Amino acid sequence: MAPAKRYQKVEFKTIDGLKLRGWLYAVDGRAPVIIMTPGFNCVKEMLLPEVAEGFQSLGYNVVIYDPRSIGDSDGSPRNQIDPNQQAEDLSDILTHVSALPNVDPNRIALWGMSFGATVSACTAALDKRAKSLIMVCPIFKFYKPDRWTKVTAQLMKDRHSQLRGNSPFTLPPFNSKGENPIGMAGAGGPGGLEAYTFMGNLDDHTPPNYVNRITLQSYYKMAVWKPKEMLSLVAPMPVMMVVPELDKMSPPEEQIDAFQEFTQPKKLYLAKGKGHLTVLSGNEFQDVLEMQAAFVKDCFLGTLKG
Repeated sequence: MAPAKRYQKVEFKTIDGLKLRGWLYAVDGRAPVIIMTPGFNCVKEMLLPEVAEGFQSLGYNVVIYDPRSIGDSDGSPRNQIDPNQQAEDLSDILTHVSALPNVDPNRIALWGMSFGATVSACTAALDKRAKSLIMVCPIFKFYKPDRWTKVTAQLMKDRHSQLRGNSPFTLPPFNSKGENPIGMAGAGGPGGLEAYTFMGNLDDHTPPNYVNRITLQSYYKMAVWKPKEMLSLVAPMPVMMVVPELDKMSPPEEQIDAFQEFTQPKKLYLAKGKGHLTVLSGNEFQDVLEMQAAFVKDCFLGTLKG
């Protein structure tokens, strides 16, 4: 007999009328909720379900979802990554989630991993309805200056092509050499190869709604995004950051430098021996999960020490 599903499917309407789709891991009675945002071009089925089930087992409602144009969610061009738009969409999700009958609207936490952590921070900077923010291995640098001239020429060529009626040019986020046009997330080095292996070689574990391609214009959206400038606006919302010691996609020193921007109550956890994509795995998983849950609880109770 197959195990019963621990979630139910949900839909959220955005301000411009699109439907975003996700899963709600509900608990009995009225309880807090944690809204989880996945990484770059990732669908909700990638890395998040185990964490969501863990939070659910600790008494939290949890929502995971596919961002706009990705997976089961609406939006076109498909797989066009627009971080500013994703941050806006997360506010719309928060609105819908806060109205669910089993959710306490005064106890909402935002949680994001990798690119999704940075998106969640930008939402938190503008939407104070959430009461805490957890950022797991956030990314803050999205292009290498020495690639700017070449990539902007490619972007403008693609825009010209689309204006002539052609479809958007698409490509894998990382090629077999771990490279991408703008040099984001460890491209060309061990981090890029780690990302390529994860995104391009899921084999039998590939979610049916996952597409390992993005529009070239996604890199335009990334290059003009300035999330680090938003971090000071997250206050007074408490923040926890989980930093993998061996992160090759988002250097730990860059994450810790960003953490220093926060002046409100905050907590930093350095995940020893962990990389960007292994930070929530292994024997330490339950301890790290419970630490995050305790942080959220302290935020809701107002007992977090700065």
